[in-house]
Amino acid sequence: MIRLAIAEDHQSLIDGIKLLLEYEDDIEIVGTANDGKALLDLVILKQPNVVITDIRMPKMDGISATRQIKKELPHTKILGFTMFDQAEAIQQMLDAGASGYLLKNSPLEEVLKAVRSVYKGNTYFDSNIKVEAENDSNKRGKGILTKRQTEILGLIAKGKTSREIADELFIGVHTVDTHRKNMARILGLKGKGELMRYAIEKKYTF
Repeated sequence: MIRLAIAEDHQSLIDGIKLLLEYEDDIEIVGTANDGKALLDLVILKQPNVVITDIRMPKMDGISATRQIKKELPHTKILGFTMFDQAEAIQQMLDAGASGYLLKNSPLEEVLKAVRSVYKGNTYFDSNIKVEAENDSNKRGKGILTKRQTEILGLIAKGKTSREIADELFIGVHTVDTHRKNMARILGLKGKGELMRYAIEKKYTF
């Protein structure tokens, strides 16, 4: 039986998840919380197997709560749950010990799939988030790209300039250049041509 706790500052979203999961034979919702401190108290008291937590919450954010939960109960599996698909936020959750990451616009069926997956010891990432394992043995962790960044990387692999990419995706050139810088940093790449080399090696051609 999967013992699940949910932390989210919008009660209506908690109610929606509860409605989805309450008839699942293998899942028991042991409690809910609307802020990070309440979540921490709940987890220590109820000791769930899996926690779904929003990142932005009152009193204690989901990143801090995740870090504290993993310190107190390291076997607890935690799923980040947020509107934000920024790579920095995702990486902070992973660094804190989360097993996966979901966007709030995900279908509720994907929430169910994610809960079962992390309970079994797997990692789970929203289908709109691209996660690349680092190849360099001197690097640790993962480079996480959003769906938009992956799309841009695919166009870089085709040799398109920032202007051409901006025109194709209907975004500003500055936005493309910002994504380029962020992707290079996330993936640990340095040098002007490294991002294109990486894109071609990873076969980011669509």
